[in-house]
Amino acid sequence: MYIIRRATPEEVKKLRYVANYQFRENVAHHLIPEDVYMKISRNTGRVREILNIEGIRIASIRASTYTFNLSFYGASILHRVTKKLRVVVTSEVAEDVVNGSSVFSRHVISVDDDLRAGDEVLVVDECDNLLCVGRLVLSPYEVMFFTRGVAVKLRECRGGS
Repeated sequence: MYIIRRATPEEVKKLRYVANYQFRENVAHHLIPEDVYMKISRNTGRVREILNIEGIRIASIRASTYTFNLSFYGASILHRVTKKLRVVVTSEVAEDVVNGSSVFSRHVISVDDDLRAGDEVLVVDECDNLLCVGRLVLSPYEVMFFTRGVAVKLRECRGGS
Protein backbone atom coordinates (compact mmCIF):
# COMPACT_ATOMS: atom_id res chain seq x y z
CA MET A 1 0.00 0.00 0.00
CA TYR A 2 2.89 2.39 0.80
CA ILE A 3 6.54 2.68 -0.14
CA ILE A 4 8.95 4.05 2.44
CA ARG A 5 12.18 5.47 1.11
CA ARG A 6 14.75 8.12 1.87
CA ALA A 7 14.05 11.54 0.34
CA THR A 8 16.42 12.85 -2.30
CA PRO A 9 18.07 16.25 -1.72
CA GLU A 10 15.69 17.78 -4.29
CA GLU A 11 12.64 16.33 -2.48
CA VAL A 12 13.93 17.61 0.87
CA LYS A 13 14.29 21.04 -0.70
CA LYS A 14 10.68 20.98 -2.00
CA LEU A 15 9.32 19.81 1.38
CA ARG A 16 11.21 22.64 3.08
CA TYR A 17 9.71 25.15 0.64
CA VAL A 18 6.24 23.93 1.59
CA ALA A 19 7.04 24.12 5.32
CA ASN A 20 8.45 27.65 5.10
CA TYR A 21 5.42 28.78 3.10
CA GLN A 22 2.90 27.16 5.42
CA PHE A 23 4.43 28.29 8.71
CA ARG A 24 5.55 31.69 7.37
CA GLU A 25 8.89 31.38 9.12
CA ASN A 26 12.25 29.87 8.33
CA VAL A 27 11.78 26.70 10.40
CA ALA A 28 11.94 24.05 7.69
CA HIS A 29 15.58 23.07 8.26
CA HIS A 30 14.63 22.18 11.86
CA LEU A 31 11.40 20.41 10.95
CA ILE A 32 12.72 18.47 7.94
CA PRO A 33 16.27 17.16 8.39
CA GLU A 34 18.49 16.02 5.52
CA ASP A 35 18.05 12.33 6.40
CA VAL A 36 14.24 12.35 6.25
CA TYR A 37 12.16 9.44 4.95
CA MET A 38 8.93 9.62 2.99
CA LYS A 39 5.92 7.31 2.96
CA ILE A 40 4.63 7.32 -0.62
CA SER A 41 1.30 5.99 -1.90
CA ARG A 42 1.74 3.14 -4.39
CA ASN A 43 -1.48 4.11 -6.20
CA THR A 44 -0.84 7.83 -6.72
CA GLY A 45 2.92 8.15 -6.23
CA ARG A 46 2.36 11.13 -3.91
CA VAL A 47 4.04 11.71 -0.58
CA ARG A 48 1.71 10.94 2.34
CA GLU A 49 3.94 11.17 5.42
CA ILE A 50 7.32 12.53 6.46
CA LEU A 51 9.31 10.32 8.87
CA ASN A 52 12.56 10.93 10.73
CA ILE A 53 15.43 8.46 10.62
CA GLU A 54 13.94 6.45 13.53
CA GLY A 55 10.62 6.11 11.69
CA ILE A 56 8.73 8.61 13.86
CA ARG A 57 6.11 10.56 11.91
CA ILE A 58 6.92 14.27 11.71
CA ALA A 59 3.90 15.20 9.60
CA SER A 60 1.31 13.91 7.19
CA ILE A 61 0.68 15.69 3.92
CA ARG A 62 -2.86 16.71 3.08
CA ALA A 63 -3.56 15.50 -0.46
CA SER A 64 -5.88 18.35 -1.44
CA THR A 65 -3.59 21.26 -0.51
CA TYR A 66 -0.17 19.61 -0.17
CA THR A 67 0.30 21.17 3.27
CA PHE A 68 1.48 19.56 6.48
CA ASN A 69 -0.68 18.12 9.24
CA LEU A 70 1.80 18.05 12.10
CA SER A 71 2.17 15.14 14.48
CA PHE A 72 2.84 15.89 18.14
CA TYR A 73 6.51 15.12 17.46
CA GLY A 74 6.61 17.66 14.61
CA ALA A 75 4.78 20.19 16.79
CA SER A 76 7.36 19.73 19.55
CA ILE A 77 10.11 20.58 17.05
CA LEU A 78 8.33 23.79 16.05
CA HIS A 79 7.63 24.57 19.71
CA ARG A 80 11.37 24.50 20.43
CA VAL A 81 12.44 26.68 17.48
CA THR A 82 9.74 29.36 17.24
CA LYS A 83 7.66 31.48 19.58
CA LYS A 84 4.85 31.82 17.03
CA LEU A 85 1.96 29.57 15.96
CA ARG A 86 0.64 29.44 19.52
CA VAL A 87 -2.82 29.39 21.06
CA VAL A 88 -2.53 29.86 24.83
CA VAL A 89 -5.18 28.31 27.07
CA THR A 90 -5.75 28.77 30.79
CA SER A 91 -3.81 26.40 33.01
CA GLU A 92 -7.03 25.36 34.79
CA VAL A 93 -8.35 23.65 31.67
CA ALA A 94 -5.01 22.36 30.35
CA GLU A 95 -5.65 18.75 31.40
CA ASP A 96 -9.20 18.86 30.04
CA VAL A 97 -7.85 20.15 26.73
CA VAL A 98 -5.40 17.24 26.49
CA ASN A 99 -8.25 14.78 27.03
CA GLY A 100 -10.71 16.55 24.71
CA SER A 101 -11.12 16.96 21.00
CA SER A 102 -11.49 20.74 20.79
CA VAL A 103 -10.39 23.99 22.42
CA PHE A 104 -13.23 26.40 23.05
CA SER A 105 -12.91 30.17 22.66
CA ARG A 106 -13.74 30.86 26.29
CA HIS A 107 -10.59 29.02 27.43
CA VAL A 108 -8.17 30.90 25.15
CA ILE A 109 -6.03 33.62 26.73
CA SER A 110 -4.11 34.70 23.64
CA VAL A 111 -3.57 33.81 19.99
CA ASP A 112 -0.72 34.64 17.63
CA ASP A 113 -2.10 37.49 15.50
CA ASP A 114 -0.32 36.25 12.36
CA LEU A 115 -2.42 33.09 12.26
CA ARG A 116 -5.37 32.57 9.92
CA ALA A 117 -8.37 30.28 10.13
CA GLY A 118 -7.29 26.84 8.93
CA ASP A 119 -3.66 27.15 10.07
CA GLU A 120 -1.80 24.52 12.06
CA VAL A 121 -1.40 25.72 15.66
CA LEU A 122 0.42 24.70 18.81
CA VAL A 123 -1.86 24.69 21.85
CA VAL A 124 0.11 25.63 24.97
CA ASP A 125 -0.71 26.45 28.58
CA GLU A 126 0.21 29.66 30.39
CA CYS A 127 3.70 28.29 31.17
CA ASP A 128 4.29 27.55 27.45
CA ASN A 129 4.10 23.78 27.87
CA LEU A 130 3.02 22.13 24.62
CA LEU A 131 -0.33 20.41 25.13
CA CYS A 132 -1.66 19.62 21.65
CA VAL A 133 -1.45 20.35 17.95
CA GLY A 134 -4.49 21.15 15.85
CA ARG A 135 -6.14 23.35 13.25
CA LEU A 136 -7.44 26.84 14.00
CA VAL A 137 -11.16 27.05 13.18
CA LEU A 138 -11.64 30.81 13.64
CA SER A 139 -9.51 33.86 12.96
CA PRO A 140 -7.49 35.21 15.93
CA TYR A 141 -9.87 38.15 16.28
CA GLU A 142 -12.91 35.85 16.37
CA VAL A 143 -11.26 33.54 18.90
CA MET A 144 -10.71 36.45 21.29
CA PHE A 145 -14.08 38.10 20.58
CA PHE A 146 -16.39 35.10 20.95
CA THR A 147 -17.06 33.43 24.29
CA ARG A 148 -18.70 30.35 22.77
CA GLY A 149 -17.77 27.85 20.13
CA VAL A 150 -14.77 25.84 18.98
CA ALA A 151 -11.52 27.76 18.43
CA VAL A 152 -9.15 24.86 17.66
CA LYS A 153 -9.95 21.37 16.44
CA LEU A 154 -7.32 19.14 18.05
CA ARG A 155 -5.51 16.38 16.19
CA GLU A 156 -2.93 14.97 18.57
CA CYS A 157 -2.15 15.69 22.22
CA ARG A 158 0.55 15.04 24.77
CA GLY A 159 0.38 11.45 25.90
CA GLY A 160 -0.75 10.05 22.55
CA SER A 161 -4.45 10.93 22.68
